[in-house]
Amino acid sequence: MTDREGETLNIQIFGRGKCFDTKKAQRYFKERGVKFQYIDLKEKEMSRGEFHSVCQAVGGYGALVDERAKDKDTLALLRYLAEEDREEKLFENQQLIRTPVVRNGKCATAGYCPEIWKGWS
Repeated sequence: MTDREGETLNIQIFGRGKCFDTKKAQRYFKERGVKFQYIDLKEKEMSRGEFHSVCQAVGGYGALVDERAKDKDTLALLRYLAEEDREEKLFENQQLIRTPVVRNGKCATAGYCPEIWKGWS
């Protein structure tokens, strides 16, 4: 799978081991013979630069919030914080990020999005 310039895709999958959609994303790329780097968010969180790049690519931090996250207290706090503080709180509490987050250079998705990944080929 190559991008428009003929370069190989540079796929990173940020997810969690028990996340069904993360497993489906890994299978999606494996079945297409696309190499990817898997990063388990329980072991290693996104760096600030990665986080900001992903936020920009998905249209803002709001698209990253997993409304079904187990940490209901922090999720509630996130809703009541001042707008300018929410992105920082999400960065500090990456367990609230909807997975998988799939990056390809400056492009990124949150959740299982094969219809978008198809366009990366």
